Amino acid sequence: MKYVFLSAALVLAAACTTARQPTAADSAASRQAILQVLSTQTAAWNRGDVAGFMRGYWQNDSLVFIGKSGLTYGWQRTLDNYRRSYPTPAAMGQLDFSNLRIQSLSPDAAQVIGRWHLARPAAGDLQGHFLLVMRRINGKWVVVADHSS
Repeated sequence: MKYVFLSAALVLAAACTTARQPTAADSAASRQAILQVLSTQTAAWNRGDVAGFMRGYWQNDSLVFIGKSGLTYGWQRTLDNYRRSYPTPAAMGQLDFSNLRIQSLSPDAAQVIGRWHLARPAAGDLQGHFLLVMRRINGKWVVVADHSS
């Protein structure tokens, strides 16, 4: 029995040491790529292009959005919800992200915490905070989970 535990511990130790940790260069490049995704999303939103904004999300049924209405699964359903909630450029307003904190979780995963603000002179401003889980899929950083409040 002692050898079973020893063998399991050795396998676990080997698995932990072979997992590649992100280097400083990986983290800097990933951070820059993630900031570019957020910048591209902001520009699309601010020109009233919800579909362009959604290019920053994983186009997959496993995408999850968590908001005030609960859970939404899937890229298309998330797009539909955005279009329903923000039917016109005036309703969309001007988006700004601030207080961003990007933390690398692995070479291909990161979390982004920040604040969002919509300046909407006619409809009233909206604001809140968010936590994004982003993954590099096929070489491209995308949001795979969005918890915005």
